[in-house]
Amino acid sequence: MNAKHTVFVNTYTNGVLDPAAEMAGPVRDGGRIVANTAAGCWGPMLTPALQGGHEVPTPVFVEGAEPGDAVAIRIESVRVTSQATSSGKDRPVPECAGEDSGVKPVCPRCGTVNPTTHIVGVGRDAIRCDRCGTPCAPFEYLNGYTIAFDERKQIGVTLDKEAAEKIAESGREYMQTPDNSIQNPAVTLVPHDLVGIAARVRPMVGQVGTMPKRPFPDSRNAGDFGRALLSVKHEYAMTEEELEDRTDGHLDSNKVREGAVVICPVKVKGAGVYVGDVHAMQGDGEIAGHTTDVSAIVEIRVDLIKGLTLEGPLLLPVPGDLPYLARPLSERERALAQQEAHKWGLPGIEDAEPVGVIGSGADLNRAIDNAMKRAAALFDMTVPEVMNRITLTGGIDIGRAPGIVLVTMKVPTDKLREKGIWELVKEQYRL
Repeated sequence: MNAKHTVFVNTYTNGVLDPAAEMAGPVRDGGRIVANTAAGCWGPMLTPALQGGHEVPTPVFVEGAEPGDAVAIRIESVRVTSQATSSGKDRPVPECAGEDSGVKPVCPRCGTVNPTTHIVGVGRDAIRCDRCGTPCAPFEYLNGYTIAFDERKQIGVTLDKEAAEKIAESGREYMQTPDNSIQNPAVTLVPHDLVGIAARVRPMVGQVGTMPKRPFPDSRNAGDFGRALLSVKHEYAMTEEELEDRTDGHLDSNKVREGAVVICPVKVKGAGVYVGDVHAMQGDGEIAGHTTDVSAIVEIRVDLIKGLTLEGPLLLPVPGDLPYLARPLSERERALAQQEAHKWGLPGIEDAEPVGVIGSGADLNRAIDNAMKRAAALFDMTVPEVMNRITLTGGIDIGRAPGIVLVTMKVPTDKLREKGIWELVKEQYRL
């Protein structure tokens, strides 16, 4: 099949990223993918038939991509389509949890694993097993809210019970759930613990990445949530070593938004680029485990980088999202630095520009260690040197608790050229 300039995606996985499954596309190097994304965490979590906690669009085959390459994903547009959604801190329902509440939930009455469901009314018991009619939602809200957005998607306001019930009665319409999505709308459970809170809308993309080397439930394609697969017995169980086959596509950094560039490892032929789990807004760290999952139209451009072997994603945020110390020097600052260097007998200052490295692990400390080791290996540095560069010229941002971070530092431009990413950095920061 000839590679396309633009690939439109409106089909979805069953919650599992499987390298043996057929991909969409192919898209050519430099081409675009336009994805009609379904809402992330809560809807799929309330849909036992989905086996991954999310429902991401079908991954796309990139022409010419081979293991050991990388793909630069430019996020060109993110447009929220949902009019409302629900979210909050989750709690598994013990009788529905089964061996793994996020992957293999069960009907508490008939014992069906990953039962298909239907909705009867609204509220906690509305999601019911098709086989026996028993309520079987695997999760409930420990503290939750329903939030509605203005027509231009600039602001959201959390609602009271009466308004939340009205939205729940027409959940798929208010959430603009795509036609091919099977998820139960998150608003069905009518959470309303927070009322009257206003929050700015600034969409970001929680899942941006490439196909892992082995089948992963999509929300577990990360070093923190993936650890749940170490203690189960179902077909997606894996060892510590096998967990390294992940690509950390579930990164939940609020800096992954319109205008950012994510550079992802290629671990299977064709890369398998996917995006999903769009959030209407998220603070600096998804501390509650969830935020405002929405349906959205996401447009990305993909550029193949041959021979760039990565252990995990790199991120070039929009300039305003860079840590203060990581921002490129102005002409005045550069001249002042050169003057000071010459005063002390130095020939000049190091030519270096910002790059972010995603790290993941069981907790935030181990995620930071992971990011620093990745940075050291990629740029031929020691970890202590990376530590110093972060402290002098960068920063650390929490993506998600328990363990996703973004480590940013300035890297010498000769290293950026050597790795084939200098032109991307130069373009992103208008250098």
